[in-house]
Amino acid sequence: MSPRSNFFVRTAAWVAAAVIVLPALLLPTLLLTAMLLTTVLLSATPLQAKETWNVSIFGPSRALTRGVEKAKEMMEAASGGEFEMKLHYASSLAGPKETLDSIKIGAFEAGAMCAGYHPGKLPLTTVIELPFIQTTDIRENSRIQHALFTHPAVVREWKQRWNAVYFQNLIVPTYEFMGNRRIGSTADMDGVRMRISGLNATVLQDFGAVPTMVTSPETYDALSKGTIDMIGYPWTYAFGAFKLYEVSKYATEHMAMGGFACAIAVSADAWNALPTKLKAMLPQVQQAGLEEQFKAYAAADEKWLPVFKERLDVVPFPAAERRKLIARAEPHWITWAKERDAEGMPGTELLNFAKSLTK
Repeated sequence: MSPRSNFFVRTAAWVAAAVIVLPALLLPTLLLTAMLLTTVLLSATPLQAKETWNVSIFGPSRALTRGVEKAKEMMEAASGGEFEMKLHYASSLAGPKETLDSIKIGAFEAGAMCAGYHPGKLPLTTVIELPFIQTTDIRENSRIQHALFTHPAVVREWKQRWNAVYFQNLIVPTYEFMGNRRIGSTADMDGVRMRISGLNATVLQDFGAVPTMVTSPETYDALSKGTIDMIGYPWTYAFGAFKLYEVSKYATEHMAMGGFACAIAVSADAWNALPTKLKAMLPQVQQAGLEEQFKAYAAADEKWLPVFKERLDVVPFPAAERRKLIARAEPHWITWAKERDAEGMPGTELLNFAKSLTK
């Protein structure tokens, strides 16, 4: 055999030996490494998944949403990255009438809702919407509404019907009207098609008004097409936010009707999953949210009142005419309470509680 052939034979032998011997030599090292990695992985504290709430909001960011926007800011900052509130505007997750249904089935964790959009879903909660049951002062009304939202019967209604809990009050100012019919007295209401919640509408019907209900995102088209004559909204911010002055000729001032019972509802499951330190923040978050709303409403008045008075005929509603509306209110309260009682709910109890809050 030639030297060259000997070289190739020896090389082939070395390679064969290496293939056989090296894995055997490395095996203990590989096993040890695998055991160490397993020990580290098993002993390490698992990473906490971020708790996320998707929050459905109808309409744009506006004065009404300043409270939940403040809640997002405060709770995310306090969570150290463990919590996130994703605010979805313009009904991108669900329409305002579907908020509670969506929460119940777990479509999202939280959302803005107003009881007047679907009075049959929260019949007891609509006590807040009884005509003239509240005052004309927004701060006082926020106290009254919070007491009603947290009444045990209302809490039970939310939980049992919708697996939801009250998170935050979306307080709204008292209601006025804007549109294309002049209203300066109760007599002027006769035959007027008015967008207003069912319970407030009962008093207006006594004076010939024709109430109907459309959601906030629908009001501009309804007014511009003439399917509704006057829109009842929180004064002044909502008229500006939804640009109703663009398609209106008249507005009322000093009617100061009660409005919707609006709030952020949260899935009970999502609330229960929240870290304890964030749950403990709720009273602070609620008050801070209200203060943001109060400031936003005051700023809206400064912005929109001059615009409305320049572009529209803003008609003061006389105090004597307002007293006529108030005089018709209490019989409707009693009717509401009797209807709830007949359904096996504590209607009279809740009405008496609501009346006690304004004494």
